[in-house]
Parts: sequence; structure tokens; C-alpha cells
Amino acid sequence: MTKLKETMSNVDTAWLQMDRPVNLMMISSFMTFKGPVDFERVLMTVERRLLTFDRFRQRVIPPRMPFGNYTWEIDPHFDIRAHVHRIALPAPGDKAALQNLMSDITSTPLDRSRPLWQFSVVEGYEDGWVLAGRLHHAIADGIALMRVLLSMTDMSADAPLPAQLDSTPSGKRRGIIHRVTAPATSLARATAGMADTVLHQSLETFRNPGRLIDLAKVGADNAATLAKMALRLPDPQTLYKGELGIMKRTAWSSPVRLSDVKQIGRALGGTVNDVMMTAVAGALRRYLIDRDQEIDGFNIRALVPVNLRPLDAPLELGNRFGLIFPTLPISAEGLHERFLETRRHMTDIKNSPEAVVAYGVLYALGMTPLDIEGVFLDFFGSKSSLVLTNVPGPQFQLYLAGSPMSEIMAWVPQSGGLGMGISILSYNGGVMVGVTTDAHLVPDPEKIIDNVAAEFADLQQLAAA
Repeated sequence: MTKLKETMSNVDTAWLQMDRPVNLMMISSFMTFKGPVDFERVLMTVERRLLTFDRFRQRVIPPRMPFGNYTWEIDPHFDIRAHVHRIALPAPGDKAALQNLMSDITSTPLDRSRPLWQFSVVEGYEDGWVLAGRLHHAIADGIALMRVLLSMTDMSADAPLPAQLDSTPSGKRRGIIHRVTAPATSLARATAGMADTVLHQSLETFRNPGRLIDLAKVGADNAATLAKMALRLPDPQTLYKGELGIMKRTAWSSPVRLSDVKQIGRALGGTVNDVMMTAVAGALRRYLIDRDQEIDGFNIRALVPVNLRPLDAPLELGNRFGLIFPTLPISAEGLHERFLETRRHMTDIKNSPEAVVAYGVLYALGMTPLDIEGVFLDFFGSKSSLVLTNVPGPQFQLYLAGSPMSEIMAWVPQSGGLGMGISILSYNGGVMVGVTTDAHLVPDPEKIIDNVAAEFADLQQLAAA
């Protein structure tokens, strides 16, 4: 049933209020397809799959009184064609041209007078087309929005569209959605075994907006974790940190075979995540060395979102995730040493309540005045140098509006004044790495992508040896 008006949750409010011209709180994505595009069928697919969620027809209404609640209200002038545009990729229509377009899309804010999302059907990309999207983090977190994107796809080219917009999909359709989106139910599985009771206890801390935290209500482990997070030294100053500008740059790799990544992991005694994070750490190390950055004696941290929904939960919007801060050992000179250090840091953090405590902080942040909110943004941003996500996608061929999907990539926003986001995303037997950077700090993210390829080749040689 459509709700004409809803109060925005505290965590969703936090992400709305984090929007800055130099750091937009949007999830940016693209999907590439082979063959010609049927634009009207794409439009119909978006309308009949995406609009089953009221949120995509709702705009944000600011509070009338100070410290009041934002609300979601149905846009009385909603028009699907104001949110799905048809454009042509500039010549020569290659990957470089698409990277330039995605850089522009990632740098452009959404219109707050309308529902906070937009798609562009991009024609003229190599031998096919692209669906590029922007969706605001206030609608949902990255993992939920990834599931929304995948829910628009089908498992065959000739799958029929529903006859009309239906907010209660049939059992068969729900089964297809679950199969397509189930692998993407976790941005990181580090805390997948954490009990819901721990989350509940953490949230109890923040039910009283007059107090930021009440250690008497937080378990000893959670209190110690919060203290540990607060007492961490800021990340060292590198080329990756500094004053941000408006323009962003994007780049991404060609897919590598997931089977090759798994083989490296087995040979070295680690996981797919260990392998890919080691490659990322080595790529960032190479970039700094090439620019005469001193790296001896220090490492950097990544800010990694962690899904806190049950892994079998139905598809729903909103934000329900925590944050962990794994170390990327860029000072480790030897490749095997970097792999072992990466694996150790990920193992240490697996059973920590850090993600749950961070969610509680974000929950409280949605209740606080903007000046206190700035303190929290500085807190999260100072403890890390980049946002890193790892999304395990479906490992079979998908289709959208009859076209076979070749690649998919998405980036979550770089909150807290961070200037870099790295995404690791697997789909249909391949793994891709995408980088988005602040153009003022890192104007050439394609160099980092080249470094990832070099590190992966070295990891293959190490595993073979």
C-alpha cells in the first residue's frame, strides 16, 4: 500500500545531512550490455520493477521547525521520464569515453526537489549500451541498492515483463529476485555471525537523544571497542588525503577470472577477500612510491561497510550497516608479507563488535545538530584514507530488457571527507576493481587500476611458486 507521507529514519537522515558539494552522498553505478537497446522496454522495466518501492516516487521534505524530522512524501508531479534519460556516448565510444562520462555523473548532485535517483541509458558504447545510475544514500545503503539494481534484471533474454506495476510480486518472481540478489546480501562477511541481540544492545545506547552515549548500557566489549575506535591515531597524511574539490574521476579494471582468485587464495591459505585486498594494498603502495611518497613505517586504513541485515532477509530499503576499519599494510615490502598481514588484520576484526558500534554512532548522528554531526564526520574520516567495498554478485548470466549484461560496477560515497573509494565486485565468473577519486588529490585513478593488475599478476606467480 502506498504511503503518502513517512518520517525519515535517523540513520537515513544522517546520510542526507552528510551531503556536501565536494562529497555527494550518492551510490553511482553502471551496467554494460551487448547489442542494441530497446529504450521503451528499459523504461518499462525500470517503472515496473523499481517503482514497486514507494521510495522511488517520494521526494524529501525538510522539517519546518529546528531539529524536526525530514519526511518522505509522494511527488505529486512524478514523471518517470524525468528520471530515466537517453543520451549518446561521445566518440569514439570506448572505455575512456565511458570513464569520462561516469566521472561527470559521479560529480553531479541530484535534484532535491524530486525523488533522489536518476538513470541514463547511454548508447554508442563499443558494441552495446550502458545503464548508468545515481541513487542517494538516504534511500538505502549500498547493499540494498545493489539488490534493487539486480532486481530489475532477468535470467533470460525473453523473460516477460509484468502486465502492470505490481507492488506484490508473485511467488515465482520473488524466488527469481532472491536467487539473483542473494549473493549481494553482504558488502563484507566479517560480522555475518553476529547476533541480532548485540545490535539491539548497541542501539539501546542511543535511544535518548539527550545523551550521546551511556556506557552503563553498553556491554564491556562494545564500550572497549568504542574507546579503541576513539583512541586510534588518525591515518597518516598521504597523497590520498587532503582538501577535496568538486570533480571526481573514475576508472575500473577488466574482469579477472574468479576461479583464478580462488586458486590464489587456496595456494596462499586465505580467502578471495584476502587476495583482492592484498592486490589493492599493493596498488596503493606502488602509486605512492611512483610519486616519491615516503611509506616506510606506516600503514593506512580502509573504511569498509558491513551488512547488518540477516543474510536471508527480504529486499528492503533503508540503511542498516556498520563500519569496520581494516588495515592495508602498504609499508610491507614483500608481497607474501603483505598478504599475511592483510589476512591477519581481517582475521582479527572478524569477531569484533566494531561494525555494530559504528552503526550505533550513525544512529545517534541522525539525532544530533549539524555542528556535532561535523565532529562525527571528522571522526570517521580521520581514522581512514578510503572507503572500500566488496560485493559478491550473482555468478550467472543476467539480462535487462532483453540485453545480456556484460559488466556491473558500483561505488558508495566517500563520507567523512574521504577522497577515494574502491569497489571489488564479482559477477558471472569474473571480478572487477573500480576506483573513484577526488580529481584534486588523485587525477589519474587508471594508474591505480594498472597497479592492481600488476599486483594480481605477481600474486599468481607467488601462488604458483
